Amino acid sequence: MKLHLDWSSYETAGQGDAYAGIPATGGDFAKAVAVCIGDKQCQRKPKGVMCPSFRATDDPAHSPGGRVKVLKAALNGELGDAPFAGKALAEAMELCVGCKGCKRECANQVDMAAIKIEYQAQRNALTGVPRRERYVAALPQWLRRRRLLRGLVRLRNRVPLLAGLGEKFFGISAKRQLPEPSASPYMFPDIPSPQPSPACGRGSERTLREFQFSDRDVILFVDTFARDFEPEIAAAAQQVLNAAGYRVLSMQAEVDDEPQRPLCCGRTYLSLGQVDAARREAQRMQRALRPVLTAGIPIIGLEPSCILSLRDDHLKLGLGEEAETLAKQVYLFEEFIAREHDRKRFTLEFSALQTGKTLVHGHCHQKAVGAMKSMRKVLRLVPDLDFEFIEASCCGMAGSFGLEAEHADLSMRMAEQDLLPALRAAPEATVLANGFSCRHQIHEGAQRRASHIALLLRDALPREPSC
Repeated sequence: MKLHLDWSSYETAGQGDAYAGIPATGGDFAKAVAVCIGDKQCQRKPKGVMCPSFRATDDPAHSPGGRVKVLKAALNGELGDAPFAGKALAEAMELCVGCKGCKRECANQVDMAAIKIEYQAQRNALTGVPRRERYVAALPQWLRRRRLLRGLVRLRNRVPLLAGLGEKFFGISAKRQLPEPSASPYMFPDIPSPQPSPACGRGSERTLREFQFSDRDVILFVDTFARDFEPEIAAAAQQVLNAAGYRVLSMQAEVDDEPQRPLCCGRTYLSLGQVDAARREAQRMQRALRPVLTAGIPIIGLEPSCILSLRDDHLKLGLGEEAETLAKQVYLFEEFIAREHDRKRFTLEFSALQTGKTLVHGHCHQKAVGAMKSMRKVLRLVPDLDFEFIEASCCGMAGSFGLEAEHADLSMRMAEQDLLPALRAAPEATVLANGFSCRHQIHEGAQRRASHIALLLRDALPREPSC
């Protein structure tokens, strides 16, 4: 069995009595599956993320433990010669939304999100990439034809007949609105001076190889979603970092034959099992960041699924030491601020906001790596901010999951478990959600516009700029 991800970190898993039988085939992947000890914790509904599909269906088959049973049967040869192309495994894996909740909350940290990627890659190798998944994964490429894509999406969202045709031919639910690209992408401000003053921040588009880095330099990774859908978030993040005295540099693809194509973490490909395409994007990013990695410059990002892919999923792409170095140097925006504040390096004092109560919904991947602690620390830097974290599992959007015709209703059922009732109970509250998919789900499910923490901090900047 040829594996598409690197599962070597599980090489010694299963040595002892803790594991309930390693399947006969699958090598280290089989060991990753077998870390499940069958304690059925994933089939309960305590506070936490795990498991969104079980919470919404009450069906043990749609829990990590239920999926493990079918995966073991497949790897033990009980489901025929091509189980990864078969119905049983497809049904078992279908409703996994890749939340990573089980990796944090399961007693043995079953990584079902990564297991699903391997399953999808195995299926794709046998049956080809489904048309809808091929188009959705290629979103960063489609956005290179921005005006055409924006026009098509806007028209589709406003004409029910076109939405119906989209459901018939592409499987995108006519009930759901598609996110509309912004009129223009985020453009990193160019600065003619070769050595802008660190005290005043500013940024630059020049090649990273031209810079003499200082300890106040940071790289801002503007992901596909911030760049092409909500550029105001990237602008706000840069403004906050500038005000705090950091020189903000952009990532440039200066090492290949597509220097104008933005760097991408490959998340859209990876989440749909298109591992080779994701690996190419990851390698391209590593080449461009080589001088930054060597210099130890922090890399700051805005979208949890993208940044935590760099820190977690990319380590399974077999990319060597550079991937491990990158994983150690990449931070979510709020993680970086919290770290720098703890080190007495982030000394910017925010102003109070007249926002009333603020409800905070965490992205599943933020919760899976404990990053909500940083969110709490940073929100406390804003004087008198009245905020409350919503105790909720996955919002249900989960990338493209909530847009898919066969999953749209279940997606909303996931949101109705905790998130949407909490929002309705506080109709006047400001809503904060760092995940792009989460904001889209909140907008559709509660008719509320959620904000990114970068926008909140921008609004709380001192009234008189320091430079």
